[in-house]
Amino acid sequence: GMDGAPPLASPAGLSAYVAVSQLLGLTLLATTGAWLGRYRGGVAWHSPLQFNVHPLCMVLGMVFLQGDALLVYRVFRHEAKRSTKALHALLHGLALLIALVGEHRGWDGQTGLDAAPGGAGNRLLSTGIIAVFESHRTKGIPDMYSLHSWCGMAAFVLYLLQWLLGCGFFLFPGASFSVRGRYKPQHVFFGIALFALSITACLLGITEMLLFNIMDTYSHFVPEGVLANTLGVLLVAFGLVVGYVLTRDDWKRPPLAEELALSMDFKTLTEGESPGGGS
Repeated sequence: GMDGAPPLASPAGLSAYVAVSQLLGLTLLATTGAWLGRYRGGVAWHSPLQFNVHPLCMVLGMVFLQGDALLVYRVFRHEAKRSTKALHALLHGLALLIALVGEHRGWDGQTGLDAAPGGAGNRLLSTGIIAVFESHRTKGIPDMYSLHSWCGMAAFVLYLLQWLLGCGFFLFPGASFSVRGRYKPQHVFFGIALFALSITACLLGITEMLLFNIMDTYSHFVPEGVLANTLGVLLVAFGLVVGYVLTRDDWKRPPLAEELALSMDFKTLTEGESPGGGS
């Protein structure tokens, strides 16, 4: 009789690490907001300050929400697998949506497209990734030349692909048990790798923004430079805490009894194995 016994408790330390990750995540958002508000003029939707929506959305979507989506299987350890899976996919989908808005507004905000003839129409046409090329064209800036843009574009496109493959293999019925089993290690590895790449792209973006805006004074430890550097350190700290939680073997989500039974039934059906005597 294991019924009602302690398995429902979280492993020692897991809750503390998850709490620290959330505290760091919220501090990240507050620090990003403080930087943009205090030194970059704030955030506004219909003005040149649109650009500032870009870093805010990237930190919220591609870092904080992506990190939380990865932690879902550690936090909701004893919920039904299907609900946990749906929440995992939903948070990743929300992160993608926010990132897409951020890509659009970040690049569109540099152009002043609203001021152009037929501005609203232009703005609608310049949704998503196209907006960067549109904004660069109007300002005469070359496309996709910086390391930040390469890493950022790679992170976004691969993240979208990872999400679509994840939904296809794990969320919608159709993929066989053995195919899922073979794809799962790739899905897990690339999930963590893309999270690391997203943080890297953010660090490069912060550096690029500082060099564009305060290159002459950055080396004098001006408050904006120190605040932005602090944001970078917080991004790394958030990534390390989330990464630690994800890679601790003893903190992995234990399979529930019905999942083990289902797994055994699948093996019996697909591979003709006999589960053996006991249950």
